[in-house]
Amino acid sequence: MSRAEILCTLTWLQPILLVIVIFTAGSETADFCSSMDIRNDVTQFRKLENCTVIQGNLQILLMFSTKAEDFRGLSFPRLTMITEYLLLFRVYGLESLRDLFPNLSVIRGTDLFFHYSLVIYEMPHLRDVGLHSLTNILRGAVRIERNQELCHIFTIDWALLSSAIENQYIVGNKAVEECADVCPGILDNEESCVKTPINGVTEPRCWTSSNCQKVCDCGKDIACTSSGSCCHVECLGGCSRHGDSRACVACRNFYFNDHCLPSCPPGTYEYEGWRCITAEYCASLRKVSENARESSKFVIYKNHCQSECPSGYTKNASGNYTLYILDNQNLQQLWDPSHENLSIPEGKLYFAFNPKLCLSEINRIEEISGAKGRQNKADINPRTNGDRASCKTQSLRFTGNITESDRIILKWERYQPPDFRDLLSFVIHYRESPFQNVTEYMGQDACGANSWNVVDVELPLNTDQEPTVTLTNLKPWTQYAIYVRVITLATTEEGRSHGAQSDMVYIRTKPAAPTVPQEVIIISNSSSNLIVRWKPPTQRNGNITYYLVLWQQMKEDQELYLNDYCTKGLKLPTSSADTRFDNYDNGIQDASQDSEDKCCPCQKNGAQLMDLDENSFQKKFENFLRNTIFIPKPPWKVTLSNKTYPRSTKHKRDVGTLHGENPGNVSLPDGVVSHTINNTGVDSKPYAYKDKIFQNRMVISNLLHFTEYRIDIHACNHAADIVGCSAATFVFARTMSAPQADNIIGNISWELLGKNSILVKWAEPQSPNGLILKYEIKYRREHEEGPSTVVCVSRQRFQKYKGFHLTLLQPGNYSAFIRATSLAGNGSWTGPIVFFILGPEEEQSENLFLLYFVVPIIILLIFALLGVFIFFYNKKGNGEGYPNGTLYASVNPEYISATDMYVADEWEFLREKITIIKELGQGSFGMVYEGIAKDIVKDEPVTRVALKTVNELASTRERIEFLNEASVMKAFLCHHVVRLLGVVSQGQPALVIMELMTRGDLKSYLRSFRLEDESSPSASQPSLQQMIQMAGEIADGMAYLNAKKFVHRDLAARNCMVSEDLTVKIGDFGMTRDIYETDYYRKGGQSLLPVRWMSPESLKDGIFTLHSDVWSFGVVLWEIATLAEQPYQGMANEQVLHFVIDHGILEKPEGCPDRLHELMTWCWQKNPKHRPTFTQILESIKDKLPPSFKKVSFFYNGNHEIRESEASDTEVDQSQKTLLKAGAAASFNDFLSLCPVQKETTINSIISRREPVIKRNLYHMNGNSKL
Repeated sequence: MSRAEILCTLTWLQPILLVIVIFTAGSETADFCSSMDIRNDVTQFRKLENCTVIQGNLQILLMFSTKAEDFRGLSFPRLTMITEYLLLFRVYGLESLRDLFPNLSVIRGTDLFFHYSLVIYEMPHLRDVGLHSLTNILRGAVRIERNQELCHIFTIDWALLSSAIENQYIVGNKAVEECADVCPGILDNEESCVKTPINGVTEPRCWTSSNCQKVCDCGKDIACTSSGSCCHVECLGGCSRHGDSRACVACRNFYFNDHCLPSCPPGTYEYEGWRCITAEYCASLRKVSENARESSKFVIYKNHCQSECPSGYTKNASGNYTLYILDNQNLQQLWDPSHENLSIPEGKLYFAFNPKLCLSEINRIEEISGAKGRQNKADINPRTNGDRASCKTQSLRFTGNITESDRIILKWERYQPPDFRDLLSFVIHYRESPFQNVTEYMGQDACGANSWNVVDVELPLNTDQEPTVTLTNLKPWTQYAIYVRVITLATTEEGRSHGAQSDMVYIRTKPAAPTVPQEVIIISNSSSNLIVRWKPPTQRNGNITYYLVLWQQMKEDQELYLNDYCTKGLKLPTSSADTRFDNYDNGIQDASQDSEDKCCPCQKNGAQLMDLDENSFQKKFENFLRNTIFIPKPPWKVTLSNKTYPRSTKHKRDVGTLHGENPGNVSLPDGVVSHTINNTGVDSKPYAYKDKIFQNRMVISNLLHFTEYRIDIHACNHAADIVGCSAATFVFARTMSAPQADNIIGNISWELLGKNSILVKWAEPQSPNGLILKYEIKYRREHEEGPSTVVCVSRQRFQKYKGFHLTLLQPGNYSAFIRATSLAGNGSWTGPIVFFILGPEEEQSENLFLLYFVVPIIILLIFALLGVFIFFYNKKGNGEGYPNGTLYASVNPEYISATDMYVADEWEFLREKITIIKELGQGSFGMVYEGIAKDIVKDEPVTRVALKTVNELASTRERIEFLNEASVMKAFLCHHVVRLLGVVSQGQPALVIMELMTRGDLKSYLRSFRLEDESSPSASQPSLQQMIQMAGEIADGMAYLNAKKFVHRDLAARNCMVSEDLTVKIGDFGMTRDIYETDYYRKGGQSLLPVRWMSPESLKDGIFTLHSDVWSFGVVLWEIATLAEQPYQGMANEQVLHFVIDHGILEKPEGCPDRLHELMTWCWQKNPKHRPTFTQILESIKDKLPPSFKKVSFFYNGNHEIRESEASDTEVDQSQKTLLKAGAAASFNDFLSLCPVQKETTINSIISRREPVIKRNLYHMNGNSKL
């Protein structure tokens, strides 16, 4: 069976496995596994195969050689609950937990990992959490940190899982802007996931793009089935049947005999906070301990089965004593009978080593408790109770010790009193002691406080055996003061009291690997150097002798090549200096000053104190993490015999083998000799370079310019050869750019492609600063005034031709310059490249040469070839005969009707009077340029204009369509409609000359206010007066088009242009679709539709009228109020289509004036007839318009045309509906996508099949077809 078939089978079996898991989870025979530690190898996951509940914690960590393929097909659907916590740390290749734990529903958090029950830390390849069955985290918070690829974090409502939401710590993951966090159903226009509010924003909640977050509608904390039915109130995490306590995935309170119960039934006891067990089962349990002597049975206390007695209780192993009071140094009174009566009906009393407790008090307790007469002299010894004087003691001697990094094993001689029954136990006292000047009384006070740690050591069972003890949880490389004291019964033998105590001894624990270096900071001071500084680790665990530093070159992100940086902004990476360097140096200097020279520290404010607390908490968490997960094993040995290393060895604490391809040079400060690392070997495998550094700073030199490097730093103490170095702290840094690296060096050539175009070719920079993202060509004709023309060339366009086509060139000599733009910025311009375009005279001389010399030779060759052909053809015809037949003329497929041809008229303009300055953007037919035209406007010698061109590869029909579309504009003459100035149809390429709108389209103009607001909070934004003026100018232009019987169909801010004096005009109707293509929607591969601006009747029935343009006008008002935000933000185009058809409208923008919002809602009336005309809109706001509006507006100067237009509105509406219904056989979207000539032909054919109902001409903008 193939791997794909196996995966399909597993997918099909998953629902069945879930049901099996649910039934077995509630069974006493379900597989309860203890805590799991899965590390180093993916085969360790086998331990989880049969686990239903992990009664403990699950740690998955430190897998550096695994890949994504290793986890495919790996799944544990039986696991439904973890009673403590789940930890993931540095598991390479693991991309999601979705398939690994598909049914994990509950994390109880009975024991936490540093206050957290779910920890995901430094998972380099994890893309999403994916625990889509997880519904409850009963205790503890969530910590998700430093996972550079992790997305779908903020689509999860963590408050639904855990009540400790204020303690959640989710930082250092992939930026939300770089994630495609899309929940299921949004892209397919299907039912989306459940939406919940977070910080005032209501959004769908999901774990991945295919898994919603499970939310039940059964009330607070009530689980439900997969179909939504409510589970039993005692169920947690889900169930398989409605209202059945035996079908729960996990139990809310307690589980017993396949049932989930609110409390344990009589005769059973609570265990681990969620199970009920019998007394026999509790008695069979054993406490697990490293010391076999400390292992013991579980005990029952207050209906709980637990591993040890609760605080304040001592286990009575013999069962003889009911009241046992031992070694209370400050105890003076036992019981106040005036408050409570004390009764001890069974058992004896025991008092020993209570020096301040009088015998009379003990005798009184015997009387009032009824225990008098049960005790003997050994139970209440007069020599050890109420005796403040110290007994004369015998000296004990230690006979041996074994030290480790975190423990000390001691052995001493056995003390034998005259009566061996007087010996009770030994007590070890120990404490940290940097100096050997400690006494046993140090650290004690009158209140009983004691800084000594005390361990009570039981007597060896064998009287000949020497006592031993293991002191645990000690700090590595720390000196401890230790002494042992004998606890005996006070006896009277010849007036002496027996006891013993050792002298004070000092023992130092062995060193261990230190923690990671702190606060690594790095800068680049040149194109080949990196300066690195750091601070020592918080726990050195020995004497830090050196640091091991590794560095490796990182590859650039090749996906950057996919973007077109000619149209997309370029945000360049930087290698700026870190200001902490100065603070670091100041800190060093302050530490070296004498105490009398130091200034008093400034008092920190609240924000600084909070930062200090957060940094301290972060360090504690990291230390806790590393101390918990790193198990002492044979450490990573460090040996360096020279400075060149063919390969670094992978080890337990490292993040993996580091490799680099570039040589490096390491320079050490303060007299340490620098050295060079050269890659001279023949091995093609990458290298990892490392070196010992004896200070906390270094300089790495001879690096590649503007290249990102990863630097790993390990701290090593004096015992590194034995215990190894610390785990790595790694940082990323980039060297500075090389000044000349992006320059274009080498031969630059050019070749003539046509009468007015050339191809310029050049070679890419050999060693650029990172990646080359684009090129720029600056050229100008000689003896021509004005600025040079600058053309941007994306890398994709350059790769296609290894150069760039320059078109629309006038005859003459040119000089051009080229420069490259890399990740580091712009390179230098090249030297001038000189080329020329032939004029009419040069072409004529060249033609004469061809006529007098080349043409006669070609004619002779043709006659010679023709003679040879006739000879052989006649010879063949004479032999075989020549067949007779009729000659039929074929139809020319390239034939174009004469009626379709463009005919030059009074709008024709001379090409020689036009000069191109620069590109403006890509239009619907070709590029749009800014240029200068001479004598095109009356009384203006020179006028700045916009030049629309047709693509040089366009067909003849497309060129004719381009000119015919411009012809429609000849009918427009309105101050608030962009004006056509002329047409150049003679020669190639054809040009359409338009009025230049210097401030671009209205959408970009509005968004510029947002950019100013971000950079300068005090920047002014459009006032209500300015918004009303914009609305009035747009409405006036639309009223003019309505009077001309034109329907726009695509009115939007992007299709309105802004002039130099801030006048808004109905814009160039073909240019913006390519620039803002994301604003359009293609349904089923058909034409692009601006669905976010279209009216309900246009979306539903394809009806475009004056009223649909009014609807679009309302959306333009909304854009003005929001500074060009996208309408219906957060909704897909398909969702918008259904939303508008169902009579949904946009919400009122925040801070929008009521006057403007009332105008919007007037335009969005459900019934098109109830919407205002543009004339009515102008009537309603004319009082707010400036006086200058009256002088230039169509509204005030063309009333007779407005009245004619409004009188025929009803007729026009009816004619449009009839027309579009007649064409129902053709797709509406196909109708929109027809070119102008095809549209006219199609519409005429439609009308010919119907009754002629259209009596007046009707025109459509943005397709420019006349109906």
